[in-house]
Amino acid sequence: MNEMVTLHEEQSEKVIHTVIREKTPAIMSYSSRGKWHVAKVVLVDLCDGKLKIESLQSNKKQYPINIQMDQPVGISFKHNFGKFVFDTTVINLEPSSDINSGGTVVLASPETIKVVERRSYYRVEVPDSLKIKVLLWHRSAKHDSTKYMDSKQNQMCEYCQGRLIDISAGGAQLIAPFNDDDTCSESDMNNSESDNSMISSIENMNFKKGQFVGLRFTPMPYETPLTLSAQIRSVLPTEDGESMSIGLQIVGLEASPEGHQVLSRLVGVVGKYYQINQTGIEEMSREKMHV
Repeated sequence: MNEMVTLHEEQSEKVIHTVIREKTPAIMSYSSRGKWHVAKVVLVDLCDGKLKIESLQSNKKQYPINIQMDQPVGISFKHNFGKFVFDTTVINLEPSSDINSGGTVVLASPETIKVVERRSYYRVEVPDSLKIKVLLWHRSAKHDSTKYMDSKQNQMCEYCQGRLIDISAGGAQLIAPFNDDDTCSESDMNNSESDNSMISSIENMNFKKGQFVGLRFTPMPYETPLTLSAQIRSVLPTEDGESMSIGLQIVGLEASPEGHQVLSRLVGVVGKYYQINQTGIEEMSREKMHV
């Protein structure tokens, strides 16, 4: 799987004009009062360094976008062979010509756009040879995880731990046992957690669909951990009734240059897991041929 590709100003404008003409739906992500929000939008105009967007109406229900001037935001949309992402800033709020719309948000036109191949967003199973522990906690203004490159977490934070099952550039699935007597070691936490953190069971955490959470895991042994924000898409017991399966949608990586770096690394992790899985299959096939 390839790494992220950067489109510069002229290429970026060409792509945006095409997306406007084709009325391609997009997702806007932004942080407000310590919480991530996502909104479906459509790009409507690009002129004089200003990009105008409006809420995408669904079943005639319009939800207001709670956003402020100078608010950093991330925009993502699917187009042709990939997913396009960029970060920018709100420079104005205007009324919309459509009376049913919630208004027009004016953004600074992006100088660059990052492109990720769509296959990076296909879920890849974690190789059987790896047992990847995940820490999961409720995300709030007090326990913020937007500083992706900061490995220190000195606040009081209650978390549970589980095992990563699959991952993509846009989401992940993990399983957390109801009764887990296995505690995290210093190496699992990369020495970034202190006695200020408290481990809890998955039942006590009371995770629910729609909640925003923080998660942290080390993709490969001896690597630096990845810290991400995500929205819970599903919370279901496993078939054996001994664990909880949690589906997550990763959010916020589009909204900052630091997030783009994390997204680039995440794409690399997905590609690495895919290669390990393929290598295992090929080695197995060769062994069968020699039998």
